[in-house]
Amino acid sequence: MRVIQIIDSLDAGGAERMAVQIANELYAAGHQSHLCATRKEGLLKKSIHESVGYIFLEKKGRIGIKAMTKLKTYIVKNKIEIIHAHSTSFFTATVIKWWLPSIKLVWHDHYGNAEEVENRKAGTLKKCSRFFNGIISVNELLKDWSIRNLKPSKVVYLRNFVSNTLKQQLLKPLPGSTGKRIVHLANLRPQKDHITLIRAFKEVYKNSPDWNLLLVGLDFQDDYSREIKFKIKDLKLDDHIHLLGSREDTPAILEACDIGVLSSKSEGLPVALLEYGMAGLPVVATDVGACKEVVSDYGAVVPAQNPATLTQAIQEFIENPEESKSMAHSFQQHVMTTFGAAFYIEKLETFYSSL
Repeated sequence: MRVIQIIDSLDAGGAERMAVQIANELYAAGHQSHLCATRKEGLLKKSIHESVGYIFLEKKGRIGIKAMTKLKTYIVKNKIEIIHAHSTSFFTATVIKWWLPSIKLVWHDHYGNAEEVENRKAGTLKKCSRFFNGIISVNELLKDWSIRNLKPSKVVYLRNFVSNTLKQQLLKPLPGSTGKRIVHLANLRPQKDHITLIRAFKEVYKNSPDWNLLLVGLDFQDDYSREIKFKIKDLKLDDHIHLLGSREDTPAILEACDIGVLSSKSEGLPVALLEYGMAGLPVVATDVGACKEVVSDYGAVVPAQNPATLTQAIQEFIENPEESKSMAHSFQQHVMTTFGAAFYIEKLETFYSSL
């Protein structure tokens, strides 16, 4: 098959990681695989396999005729059969579908506010969905929403997966002491609820003052970012909570940490949890989206927006290191078996073929 993944940016977010991983794994499975970034490149560009075809559109404005023409030319030249559009790139893909009606169009829904999906504004999406040949949803809530609200003939739920990543070296030393680091991998967006985690860590710090919290993710320098920084300063945690930003050496950072936390108040199926698993971390996650399904019985799942229960779960891992290691190993095996690339690509190939 000849397939192109379309994503609006290559910043290190969950949807972006999935687009790159799918492109790489399709190539590994013997397909002619391509990837298109429409508006912005980013750290993940370096993760694209050298044999995956790549095009950057530099799209400006809502439609961007010049960029659309560039993409159409690329698709025709490479005889692409399937467009796999991720998240907000559905509009770009729909315009190409208008111009090339015979091409198959799949939209991949990574919507992060699945808990509030009924409030989702879907006017343009609903109109475009008439041109979709299929939809992939990352959890059951999103699948049900698409069936009720959109127009495609096929909707499937495919759980996110994680690829085996090569061992990396840290680009620079990490703050905190070896054996005493908690990591939170998420871009600085409100639905990731860093504030609840910071409040929880304040209590952890009282009991375990030698531990540090590393916040890894893109800083958008907006009001939410400023709120996070103010809360850290207000609680006098400047020396123990560290904002590392978006990093190219994320796998190495996870390997150097000891507990993985996800404190979101809304999620789809977070790739961060799968990456924690591959890194062999014990995990604490909130009960939103597909987090409970991913973690299963191999970690701690707590209510969202509840600092007390988050504190308790983290503290239990700190105080019971042997049990933590055992759970981390079991979780790693669970992720490798259940959320591995081979199983996912087989399901994806079947879905593509059904179109």
